[in-house]
Amino acid sequence: MVNVHKITGSHGANAYLIDAQHPILVDVGALNMFDALKKFLNPTDLEYIILTHCHYDHTLGATQLAEQTGASIAIHEEDAKLLDDDWATASAMFGTHAPSIEPDMLLKGGKSLDLGDISLRIIHTPGHSLGSICLYGSGLLFSGDTIFVAGGIGRTDLGGDAHALVDSIKLLTALDVDILYPGHGDITNQNVNAQIRASLKYAKINRKAYNSKGFYAFCIL
Repeated sequence: MVNVHKITGSHGANAYLIDAQHPILVDVGALNMFDALKKFLNPTDLEYIILTHCHYDHTLGATQLAEQTGASIAIHEEDAKLLDDDWATASAMFGTHAPSIEPDMLLKGGKSLDLGDISLRIIHTPGHSLGSICLYGSGLLFSGDTIFVAGGIGRTDLGGDAHALVDSIKLLTALDVDILYPGHGDITNQNVNAQIRASLKYAKINRKAYNSKGFYAFCIL
């Protein structure tokens, strides 16, 4: 199994270095990530920066790190359309403008990333944002802000869709997951499939609450 290193960004979002034959970084929510990567590899060996969605706390350092390492930036095609929008990227919530990002590759659900010693399938999971993705392979699930530990789910009031989130999490319940690497909070390897089913349950509750009161429950940015 490849080594995965968690690096917490300046706004509490997790970045994950997948130290495979072809190394990638999943999300980069902080500037000066170059120095953090030095602990694990030569940063110029990094090949891709994969953004799970367009929100500021997951994308802030992407352009800087790409320039420093030569890595290519990839994001789902739906969220690529929103990268310059202060509201769609949630940048306005942090009192700033959307970072300038020019992706090198547009991702689509159903495609795979071959990292040499692991292959990760791209799963399009709209809900938290229109172009949110998860990455899955060899029992590992990198869920971005779609789901979190203990049944947590991503909020859907930042241009997302509570109904789409339910459908997306249904896709994740069909996977056999050994380790969950969420976009915020802790990593878990404890009965992960049951935790994903709990996320589906709460997403359905959240969908009903939104329909009736405009209220969002069990959500994280």
